[in-house]
Amino acid sequence: MAAPAHADLITKHSSSVQLTVDAAASQATRLGSSYSVSGSNVSATLGGLTAPVSATAAATMNSGTYTQTTAGSAFSFTETFNQGDAIPSNTTITSGVAPSLPAFGSVTTTAGGVAGSLAGSIDSAGTMSLTAGGAGTSATGQFVSEITIR
Repeated sequence: MAAPAHADLITKHSSSVQLTVDAAASQATRLGSSYSVSGSNVSATLGGLTAPVSATAAATMNSGTYTQTTAGSAFSFTETFNQGDAIPSNTTITSGVAPSLPAFGSVTTTAGGVAGSLAGSIDSAGTMSLTAGGAGTSATGQFVSEITIR
């Protein structure tokens, strides 16, 4: 009579649930000051930008003096000044949190997620339960069974 067949049967089970709620975020970009002047039949003692008085201030405009070159003739004149952003005094970050968002010229803000009823569980039998949350959330569940026969 032949010997009975023999094999080792190994099973491994693992499970995981990942619940994610997106954080709110803002990115502010400080815009610089700019100045330009152009014209025809105009003589000028040019104005321009005056350097900021501190690292947190914005440059200011220094007005020029302009006169018509030929009286009674046609002329054109354009002067443009855009004042840049100064850094507000309340931007000190403590404990990793900015007290308020600077009012800079370019700001992008992303709303945070809302957990709502976000939930997830997996029991020992591998039964998975995932509940959707609000906007900006995700729930991922995984159950893996591995069977090895040797």
